[in-house]
Amino acid sequence: MVIRKKKIIIFFSLLFFVLFSCYAQKTKKQESLSHVIDVLQERFDVQFNYAEDTIDDFVIMPPLERLSLNEVLAYLETKTGLSFSIMNDRIVLVKPKKDSIFCGYIKDKSNLQPLVAATIQSTNHSTITDDNGFFQIEIENINTPITIRFLGYKTITKPLHEFSILKCEDIYLSSNVQSLAEVVISNYITGGINKLSDGSYEIDFSNFDILPGLIDDDVLQSVQAFPGIQSINESVSNINIRGGTHDQNLMLWDGIKMYQSGHFFGLISMYNPHITQTVFLRKNGSDVSYTDGVSGTIAMQTDKAINKEFDGLAEVNLTNINSFVDVPINKSSSIQIAARKSISDFVETPTYTAFFDRISQNTEVSSNASTITNSNETFDFYDTSFRWIYKISDTDEVRLNFINVHNQLQFNENATINNQFVSRESQLSQNSIAGALHYIREWNQDFNTELEIYETDYKLKAVNVNVLESQRYLQENIVSETSIKLKSNYKLNNTFKFLTGYHFVETEVTNLDDVDIPRFKNLVSEVLRTHGIFSQIDYKSLNRRTSLNVGLRYNYINKFKKSIWEPRLNFSHQFLEHFSFEVLGEYKHQNTSQVINFQNDFLGIEKRRWQLSNNQNIPVITSKQISTGINYNNNGWLVDIDWFYKVVKGVTTQSQGFQNQYEFVKSKGKYDVKGVDVLISKRLKKFNTWLSYSLMNNRYFFNELEADYFPSNFDVTQTFTMGTAYKLNKLKLSAGLNWHSGKPTTLPILGNEIINNEVNFGATNASNLEDYMRIDLSAIYDFKLGPHTKANIGISIWNLLDYENQINNFYRLNNEQVVETTQNSLGFTPNAVFRVYF
Repeated sequence: MVIRKKKIIIFFSLLFFVLFSCYAQKTKKQESLSHVIDVLQERFDVQFNYAEDTIDDFVIMPPLERLSLNEVLAYLETKTGLSFSIMNDRIVLVKPKKDSIFCGYIKDKSNLQPLVAATIQSTNHSTITDDNGFFQIEIENINTPITIRFLGYKTITKPLHEFSILKCEDIYLSSNVQSLAEVVISNYITGGINKLSDGSYEIDFSNFDILPGLIDDDVLQSVQAFPGIQSINESVSNINIRGGTHDQNLMLWDGIKMYQSGHFFGLISMYNPHITQTVFLRKNGSDVSYTDGVSGTIAMQTDKAINKEFDGLAEVNLTNINSFVDVPINKSSSIQIAARKSISDFVETPTYTAFFDRISQNTEVSSNASTITNSNETFDFYDTSFRWIYKISDTDEVRLNFINVHNQLQFNENATINNQFVSRESQLSQNSIAGALHYIREWNQDFNTELEIYETDYKLKAVNVNVLESQRYLQENIVSETSIKLKSNYKLNNTFKFLTGYHFVETEVTNLDDVDIPRFKNLVSEVLRTHGIFSQIDYKSLNRRTSLNVGLRYNYINKFKKSIWEPRLNFSHQFLEHFSFEVLGEYKHQNTSQVINFQNDFLGIEKRRWQLSNNQNIPVITSKQISTGINYNNNGWLVDIDWFYKVVKGVTTQSQGFQNQYEFVKSKGKYDVKGVDVLISKRLKKFNTWLSYSLMNNRYFFNELEADYFPSNFDVTQTFTMGTAYKLNKLKLSAGLNWHSGKPTTLPILGNEIINNEVNFGATNASNLEDYMRIDLSAIYDFKLGPHTKANIGISIWNLLDYENQINNFYRLNNEQVVETTQNSLGFTPNAVFRVYF
């Protein structure tokens, strides 16, 4: 362990050395505009007057000393696009040029042909290009963000001053190999969150603003801002999409299926926020190339563009240190590396303490037998991510991805036996390691193919000692999966596109239980191989108002000789200018699920283990889902309403986490859920405010347990969130309220709590815990450290009012009495960050 820690420290030291070295090599000649103005004031004995934020973002080459004042001012206007006017008393007034015109020609980078009807947007105006690719648009100031997009091409978004604004120059767009849906609603909740025409949602972290309680772009915390998505126990390892369990979510990182979600066993997303560029969330209507995830899909992607300049950052907050570099190798290749490690080895912060206390509640880490004491509790986590892109030629591209994630918890169990002090170590580790190869071939402008190969491995291991009995209990849960997918995209014309492909998946799951005294060992390893063939037709009307994707996927499971057909549908239509209507539907299946054999497995911290379907008592899980929605978007107002109905068959009682009379019962059944998701938001100048509401009815049916439907363990009937974000120059503020009705629970029968030395439970899930409520705050301030170095500081408070929210309870017999045990959510939890960009 010491060697590993030394290696991590050396890695971070080298990474920071690279950051500072590259920065030093890059900033030798250009100077900030403020420094240039200071020099000019001395040279010409004039006074420049300006608002500080007008010139903050400009870095230029200083003008030649031989130039006159008028020539210098003309030079500065050329380089910055600002207005420099000589006033009386030798005063030079600096200000943005108001109501100017920005113009240009949008062209295809590969063939230099004009792109007709490309969209150009500023803050308050928009236009499209004509037959020659020409456009012109009004602009308010030099810092106005300009977005240029055209279907099938990579979108450009950057401030106006990064374009040439003195004449109408050519602007080139690169074709996007992937077929991406168009944005229907931008700034869906806050900046950087968009709704797409295929019914999915996009989080673009390059344009992301801020959410309440978050100062990092935590992927799995951010997706919980959407209506219909929440975590019933505040854990990113237990995200519930429309009433489903976490194992029913397909988690993809650059196309790799991941079987682990979080650090701190669920309180922090394990996906480094700085290498994850974009997240696509799908509740329904999945692309036919996806399999698994009967409840939903969370697909994370790194940046797919080759970076031309060095970028990097270093960060420290109250739980970890983090660093990221994006290094160009040459014009055809670049590498991204990200690394993060907990700081608990060096200091225990209030945030760390709050997290540790939360995960160890009612486990062997926090409480043990009365004669046993625990000591030396330590927790450590780290993750590393890597992405390499190489553009072999104009038509061939290779991308490699790698991720390694590790969590480790250790503590000593101590007791005095026969007047001798005995201490033994228990530990729990959780690790994921995965890699992928993507090869993209663009045969021509209308046809391309993509090969995806990945290997993903997950391991959960626990060593639980019993010092009183001198016993050691070893548990392991291992998943190893290999996937090969070949896709082809063919564009028939401007209206129709076709997607076809083949997908092979081999999944092996191994479970080990090993006790030394008395000797017992049970090792079970199972393998499933699945073949999939899929095809899809995409239609987009010429006026871009109607979109239809219809597809079919055929799956064949070798071991069971089982065929599964899965139709998929998403349809959207814009009408009456500001309204749109959508219908989404899908059939899906999955072969893996998480089960709980005993509540104290794996020290009670991460008690779920993955298992494969056996087509008998553990069926293949299948789902059917349909949803329809309508939204209104105009003048900063957004109203989005979605109705949905979903049926999931093949679930087992072990996968649902019962802690009542069905805790040790093994049965299979189904659940259905119906409801409505509503989002209302208003953007007003610097403010963005949103309200979301979800109403849901989630029911189980297990024929061997009860004759009728009964409420699901995840039947949180009502969920309400309210948030606001404010952005002023370099300051971002956000506050939010989260409320939902209490989790279902099963109570003992009052007055007749015990029968046959067991708890006598009443009707299943007929009661609820108290309602949950939480208020969060966050703030981030950006500033400059130098001509090429930016920084920001941020603070956040989770659960500002320190509400004691019950997230779970269960009942046990103790000394012939029924005792209730409760688990609470995080209390008042602060966090802070300091981040430097190079």
